[in-house]
Formats: sequence, C-alpha cells, structure tokens
Amino acid sequence: MQGASRGSLLTVRQELNASLESGADATALGDELFAVSGVLGSSASLRRALTDPTAEEAGKASLVDRLFGGKVSDAAVQLLRRAVGQRWTDERDLGDALEQLGVECTLTAAERAGRIDAVEDELFRFERTVAGDAGLRDALGDRRRSGEDKADLVGRLLEGKAAPETVRLARQAAANPGGRRVERVLESYVAVAAQLRDRLAATVTSAVELSEDDRSRLGHALARVYGRPVQLNVIVDRRIVGGLRVQVGDEVIDGTIATRLEEARRAMAG
Repeated sequence: MQGASRGSLLTVRQELNASLESGADATALGDELFAVSGVLGSSASLRRALTDPTAEEAGKASLVDRLFGGKVSDAAVQLLRRAVGQRWTDERDLGDALEQLGVECTLTAAERAGRIDAVEDELFRFERTVAGDAGLRDALGDRRRSGEDKADLVGRLLEGKAAPETVRLARQAAANPGGRRVERVLESYVAVAAQLRDRLAATVTSAVELSEDDRSRLGHALARVYGRPVQLNVIVDRRIVGGLRVQVGDEVIDGTIATRLEEARRAMAG
C-alpha cells in the first residue's frame, strides 16, 4: 500500500487492537473481515461507493450499516465504519486492508491458544510445498477453478495435519490470492506472523539440516545485525553444495559454495 492507504491501515489497526483487547473473538472477527474483503473484491461499484473521497463519511457509514448490520458482529461493523471513514489511495486498498487485518486476527487467535509458533512454521512449510509441487501450484493457479474449489483442495491437504488457524489462512490464500501466486500470499502471512511478535523473518537455505546450536548461533548473529529477534525458516537444498543463503525481506546474504563456483566460472570465462 502507498500514500494515504498506509496511514489509513494504521488507524484501522488501532481500532482492531482496541476491539481485541476488549475481548472480541479473534477467530470470528477474522472470518468476518475475510468475508467482507471477499464481497468488496467481487463488487467494483461497492468498492467505489465505500472509498469515494468526495462522499460524506456519514453516508458511507450508513451504507455499511445497511449492508452488513446484523450479518456480522457489532465489532466488525464498528471496524468497517472506521475503515470507510479513511482515505484510500486505490479503491482496492480497502479490501486488501481488511484481509490483512483478518490475517492478524487469525494469528492473534493462534497466539492466544499458544499455537503461534506452530502456525508460522506450518504456513512456511506449506508455502514450500506449493512452491516445490508443480501440479499443486498449477491447480491453485488455475483460473478455471473457483476460489471455493481451491480452498477445499487446500483444506483436504491440511485438515487434521495442521493447526486450525493454519488451515484457515491457507484456505484464504487459495481462495483469494488477489492476483498473486498462492505461495507469495502464504509468504506474506508468515511475515505478518513475525511482525506481530516484533520479529523479522529470515529464509535460510542450507545444504544440510541445521542443528539447534547452528540455528541458535545464526539467530543471535542476525539479531545483532538487525537489532531485533529473527525467526529462522530453514530450507534444505543440497544443490547449493555448502554454505548458507540468508534472505531477510529484500536483502540477500549469499555465502553458498554454488554461488562462489558460479562467480569463479564467470570470471574465468571473462
């Protein structure tokens, strides 16, 4: 999100946090926000009506009441009223913001249940599964399949094997990817989980499994570099031969043998 939408998201998040601190059901509220985001995604006219900067705030709030009052909780309606009172750079940003807050609600529910670590790890593992399975990736990217069908496919794969919050978020990513590949959506959810705990997420690629001592040393080293705790998500890829590749956001630290060999090959060819 850019421009005014960034500030608007922060304002609506404050409303959400106040609601959650007052005892709102995080799981139910997250599901409601996902549902409203889906409605906005399917109706351009509604998006325009609720984000029109020339329209009166009271009129947009009244439209929220008519459309969603009695269909979602009072907490959700209040949050939506706050959201439509903000300025959005792009009309789609409102729905995207509600989806992101739905993700935060679901992760908050996992945190309250003591499952946040498991959910973060399961989302990462499922993202790697999708990225590494061409058949599954194609099925989830098939425009001829409905979002509900894709969500059901994910549900069948994960049900009984992952935390309920993981299943809920993976279904959401499959059903409503917003034009992105599902694995990229899952990757963004992992980043949100890290942010909720004031952590950075680092994707570490290694030729071998890292021991707990190795993980601890690397985690502490990265924490010193970035000045905050770092969640390590480790991928084993024997093709890199040795060394490590660490990615934190857009920053990549590549110390793999495969990369050094490729650099040497290019130098010799030059």
